[in-house]
Amino acid sequence: MAASLTSIAKVLCRLSPSILQQLRQYQSCLQRLPVRSYGALSPFAPPSHFYCQAASLQNDAAAQAETLHRYKDRPWDYLESEEYIERYGTNPVWADYRRNHKGGIPPQKTRKTCIRGDKVSGNPCPVCRDSNIVVHHQNVKLLQQFISPQTGMLYDPTRTGVCMKQQKKLNEAVGTARDHGLLPFQIPYVEFSGEDYSNSHDAVGCTPPPPSLTSGDTWYKWYGEITPDEQEVAKVKKTYKAYLK
Repeated sequence: MAASLTSIAKVLCRLSPSILQQLRQYQSCLQRLPVRSYGALSPFAPPSHFYCQAASLQNDAAAQAETLHRYKDRPWDYLESEEYIERYGTNPVWADYRRNHKGGIPPQKTRKTCIRGDKVSGNPCPVCRDSNIVVHHQNVKLLQQFISPQTGMLYDPTRTGVCMKQQKKLNEAVGTARDHGLLPFQIPYVEFSGEDYSNSHDAVGCTPPPPSLTSGDTWYKWYGEITPDEQEVAKVKKTYKAYLK
């Protein structure tokens, strides 16, 4: 028996690395599948017939990583992709968002941030829940979803549900986009009038010359009509009698 085991071991050692790799892959698949499904697999089946759940998970992770890498440098391309249209349609990204809160009355402010380190809060905001959505001043289509077309101002975060961290990024991105000319901004209309820029009105006119004064006259006419109180004058003279000599 020991001699037979030794011979089998020598034969296995002489196998090519490709066959050993197939056997290891088959063994890992057997460990992940339930017991009742072992019979469906054959040790002589090629690797293409292995229904391994780990391989499918790896493919999904690779596809997701490829998607993130594709929209990392150009996040505005995500809003024109089929994936975005299938998920959001023509609605803004915050249209169907409802925040979880205690009680029937929603809080007056949104949470500070949705992601703290490796911990993600429950029901994150519309921007934090989708990793492909990146706030950038060149991502004009995304910024326009958070700007009111009537006032030209950003929607309040209590309406969109965006956390305060992403709201701050939106304010900075909108300001930068307007400085670069990517977003329009409203300027109050002032009707031009020639009178506002002329020198004929009193605000910019010449100061009239002072009236000619004679000796004994006061500069202001109303000052000569005031009669001081004798008692108050006596008190002042008594207080400053040392200086009135």
